[in-house]
Amino acid sequence: MAVIELNRLTKTYGRTTAVAELTLTVPPGRVTGFVGANGAGKSTTMRMLLGLTRPSSGTALIGGKQYRDLGNRTRSVGAMVDPNVFHPNRSGRNALRVIARAATIRDERVDDVLGQVGLSDAASRRAGGYSMGMRQRLALAVALLGDPETLVLDEPANGLDPQGVHWLRGLIRHMAAEGRTVFVSSHQLAELAQTVDDVVVIAEGRLVTQQSIADLVREADRTSLEDVYLRLTATPLLPPTPKDRS
Repeated sequence: MAVIELNRLTKTYGRTTAVAELTLTVPPGRVTGFVGANGAGKSTTMRMLLGLTRPSSGTALIGGKQYRDLGNRTRSVGAMVDPNVFHPNRSGRNALRVIARAATIRDERVDDVLGQVGLSDAASRRAGGYSMGMRQRLALAVALLGDPETLVLDEPANGLDPQGVHWLRGLIRHMAAEGRTVFVSSHQLAELAQTVDDVVVIAEGRLVTQQSIADLVREADRTSLEDVYLRLTATPLLPPTPKDRS
């Protein structure tokens, strides 16, 4: 199975640094959570990993290769980045069939993944009429379509109800148990704590910590994971500037 490796990965926009020399490894057979506040650089990092954004410097590799150099990408990497990319007038089933045929995946696989994500009954409905949670499930179906060995999921729990979040946890754990590499982002550490084996925390585009969730839970023994996360990502405040008394 493939290992994800980021080495001094950096992205700047003019004078703004979105991601700064980010170095980390995501191993197979484990769920690695990627945590940071909104705007911390999570989505930019994942977009660079998936070849959607060009790094300013550094490398992002999956199985030792850049995403663009992978053979049959749909079968190698299942990516969930944006649930709002489906043509609103296409049914959920047809939206998946378009992607499947481009990747030479049989139509029967489409119905398999629709069942896997709980959309069999809504497969013939227009995607434009799907709720946010249903669009999330459809985007996850795309990620699973090629039965990939690596999953890269950006905020997959957005829009899911509590039952959907519980189902998602089980699915992600199952994928890792099969030996796949699972890299999943969220801005809520407490939400991921019940799912992940390892956690990567970033703030302002920089790595804050990478450790097992078990170690982080032990660190939070006398407080809460939320408190630990806030402490790790706190930005020191500058002292107030004295008023000019002249």
